[in-house]
Amino acid sequence: MKRQGLMILVTGYVLCFMQLLGHTEVTLPHVISDNMVLQRDMSVPIWGWAEANENITVTLSKHDDDEPVHAVSAVADAKGNWRIDLPSMQAGGPYTLRLTASNMLELTNVLFGEVWVCSGQSNMEWPVRASKDSEAEIAAANYPTIRLFDVPRRPSGLLQKDVEADWYETTPETIANFSAVAYFFGRKLYNNLNVPIGLINTSWGGTRIEPWTPPAGFASVPALETISKEIEETHATYRQQIPEKMKEIEAWLAETRKALETGARLTQMPQHVHPLTHHARPTGLYNGMVHSLVPYAIRGAIWYQGESNLRDGMLYHEKMKALINGWREVWAQGDFPFYFVQLAPFNYGGRNASPFFLPQIWEAQMATLAVPHTGMAVTTDIGNLKDIHPRNKQEVGRRLALWALAKTYSREDVSYSGPLYKSMTVEGNIIRLSFDFVEGGLMARDEKPLTWFEIAGEDKQFVEAKATIDGDTIVVSSDAVANPIAVRFGWHQNAEPNLVNKEGLPASPFRTKL
Repeated sequence: MKRQGLMILVTGYVLCFMQLLGHTEVTLPHVISDNMVLQRDMSVPIWGWAEANENITVTLSKHDDDEPVHAVSAVADAKGNWRIDLPSMQAGGPYTLRLTASNMLELTNVLFGEVWVCSGQSNMEWPVRASKDSEAEIAAANYPTIRLFDVPRRPSGLLQKDVEADWYETTPETIANFSAVAYFFGRKLYNNLNVPIGLINTSWGGTRIEPWTPPAGFASVPALETISKEIEETHATYRQQIPEKMKEIEAWLAETRKALETGARLTQMPQHVHPLTHHARPTGLYNGMVHSLVPYAIRGAIWYQGESNLRDGMLYHEKMKALINGWREVWAQGDFPFYFVQLAPFNYGGRNASPFFLPQIWEAQMATLAVPHTGMAVTTDIGNLKDIHPRNKQEVGRRLALWALAKTYSREDVSYSGPLYKSMTVEGNIIRLSFDFVEGGLMARDEKPLTWFEIAGEDKQFVEAKATIDGDTIVVSSDAVANPIAVRFGWHQNAEPNLVNKEGLPASPFRTKL
């Protein structure tokens, strides 16, 4: 009985859709709706769907004034797609956005400010309610001009033009299930910039990086040619199967019409699910959870992912390049800022696990800083070796925001990175290390001897080393190594080293060349 009811529902949906094909009202994607934050200081795309060749006018007015600030018109193309671009606006609001065509739509409580896309796997998805000091954080979450947009989980093998979500204000009632890293990042920006903040969370726990990447991203990285070919071949096979599947669907439609007239038993509509419709397949989450956000104007993106790509080593760097290149290409906003979190230490188990898989991902993430306009928040000091989901999301969000404040918003008084390895010199039986981002100086955060330094000689076998701070450098040595050739630091999944700069930001793990 339950199955037959579902079939009736599906059949009714299909028949209603067929009837509606003759007339289409002007509609907008959900990301363009009440309470949204539009990106300040750049032209803002507004787009949607209508009848072919229909005239559409979009007006922007102050909420208490009918006199338009801007009025822009467009004509839908032959497929009913249309787009206008609002002129650049300063931060502020609220505004009312009216769309006039065969029908009228009115969007209220619209603000202009800073918009960021927040994506990744479970540590980005992790909600405020499960984070450090959650009760106090939820009770204090009264920020009506920080707006939240939470994309639901939805994989797809084909590009999706919309998602079922809404913008809402940050209140104790709305914040509990929202991404903690995204919220604390946005709150830090708000408290420093004093402008509205729009946060678009599109994340899914346990996912790899490949599903979030569009085809253009894979195509931009030669090392990932096999993934590009897989995507192309999968789409080609799917298209080849469509004619036969259409025959089955047409036969089902005829049979279903007859069954509705006679009361005969209904049958299941033939399915033709695209093979990439899965949260683990390449492009599957870009198609279903990112594409529908394009070309919404954004300032940049933050990213927290990598645990599910643990065994990739330096190949993860290539995949990060593909993700960043791909998003930048589809958004067509140039090299917008892309800031990411270097994974926290964690004791990964498993029979075939290696304690060096995680350091290799750290190395790949650090290498990604060579991509223009990127930044990395190091978290080796705020993890939990027994929990892959450290609860201190406040500090993660803050460190991401430091990169944005310094590099995107040009705040010269903001220190935004801990020490990053730059170079080494061999001086007899010691190795001297130099760093970028020394800032006010190097120190141990616990005032104890520096930890997690190792040194190797010509046999390439690393042993525990003594490390001391000498001005802006660190001198590393061991009585067991007379002729050192290499150093590594924090090179273990359990490493929680104590080297920081005097601004309290931790050094990233690294290894020098052997």
